[in-house]
Amino acid sequence: MINVGVLGSTKGTDLQVILDAVGAKKLDANISVVISNREDAYILKRATNHSVPSVFISHKNKNRVDFDTEMTQVLKEYKVDLVLLIGFMRILSAEFCREWQDRILNVHPSLLPKYAGGMDTNVHEEVLKNQDKETGCTIHFVTDEVDGGPILIQKKCAVEKHDTTETLKSKVQELEGEAFLEAIPLMVNNG
Repeated sequence: MINVGVLGSTKGTDLQVILDAVGAKKLDANISVVISNREDAYILKRATNHSVPSVFISHKNKNRVDFDTEMTQVLKEYKVDLVLLIGFMRILSAEFCREWQDRILNVHPSLLPKYAGGMDTNVHEEVLKNQDKETGCTIHFVTDEVDGGPILIQKKCAVEKHDTTETLKSKVQELEGEAFLEAIPLMVNNG
C-alpha cells in the first residue's frame, strides 16, 4: 500500500474521488495527510470528515523554501511515499521538487502543453475563446518548470457548442478524478 500526501488550496473535489475509491477498496492506497496553505480550504474539512489528518501551514511572511521545508517535514512525519497536488495554488521551490522528484504528481485542467501555467477557470475560458474542439486534463510529474514535467496520463473530452466555463470545469474535473485513480496504481507499480 502506498502512503499518499495531498497538497491543496481549494475544495479538493478530486480528493473525494480518491477517498471514495479507497473506502470502496477499489484503490490500494492510504491518504496519510492533507496539507493546505489556506486555513478555510474545504479540502481540510473533507480530510477531517474522512478521519484523515489535516494540517494548515500558512505561507504568509515566509519565503518559498521555508514554507516548502515545513511541508516536507509534515509529509515525512506521515511517511508519505507519493505527493498529489490537488488544486494547490502555489508554485513549489526547486528544492521541494528535487526532494520529491518522481514522487510528486499534479493535475492540470488542460491537455498540456496547451495552457501551461493557466489556473482553474482561466484555462476553460481560453479553451472556449480559442474554439478548441477538445479539452481534458493532464496528470504530470512535478518539476521546477511549472506544468513542464513529464506527462503520465491525459484524459480528453469534446468541447460542445453549448459548453460554458462552468460546464467545461465540471466535465474536466470528472476526468481528473478518473485520471488520479489510474495514476496512483502506476506509481505503486513503479515504486
